[in-house]
Amino acid sequence: MKLKDLPKHEQPREKLVERGVENLHNQELLAILLRTGIEGKDVLKVASEILTKYPLSKFLALNLNEISAIKGIGRAKATLLLAAFELTKRALEIEDESLPVIQSVRDVVDQLQDIRKQKKEYFVALFLNSRNQLIQKETISIGTINSGVVHPREVFKPAIENLASGVILAHNHPSGSPAPSPKDIEMTSRLVEAGRIMGIEVIDHIIVTIKDSLSFKEKGLIEG
Repeated sequence: MKLKDLPKHEQPREKLVERGVENLHNQELLAILLRTGIEGKDVLKVASEILTKYPLSKFLALNLNEISAIKGIGRAKATLLLAAFELTKRALEIEDESLPVIQSVRDVVDQLQDIRKQKKEYFVALFLNSRNQLIQKETISIGTINSGVVHPREVFKPAIENLASGVILAHNHPSGSPAPSPKDIEMTSRLVEAGRIMGIEVIDHIIVTIKDSLSFKEKGLIEG
């Protein structure tokens, strides 16, 4: 649906005002910054095509000339985008003392109290910044954990969106034994390799039970 055909309360600026900026999709946020589209394409279409071609992390790393060359942006809009990017990067460099610091397996386990007693397996990811501060925790899947259920895109999409430098994987074993299954090991290996390709380190994988925990890194199942 074109921007002009959307109800007024669903258009990006109005949606931001009514629902809050956190409820906008990436293309809607970019559309607000771009302000206008190009002949034959409204601004939402332009924003969507840009983010399809450039993943958010790659887009944020482009320089002035590279952004200016993208159809639908141009030099004036590129300078606005670069200024917004730089403010974001500088803000992320300001240490937020309210964010928990993850320095040990114990610190990770403290963040997993909500899944230790669950009857189903919960697979979660803890996303860290470069100072090992926890910036986001997300439940990736609920149910039997295997490589088919936990796909790399489900783990690394929020990592990219949160500009995380590392991720700690974790899940619970309702059986009471923290020993990793062959499927746990296979799935972790796939995610570690995907992280290497994307430049986001898989720091550890922690399995928790009601009374126990196990670190893949401490057991030598993750190198580093």
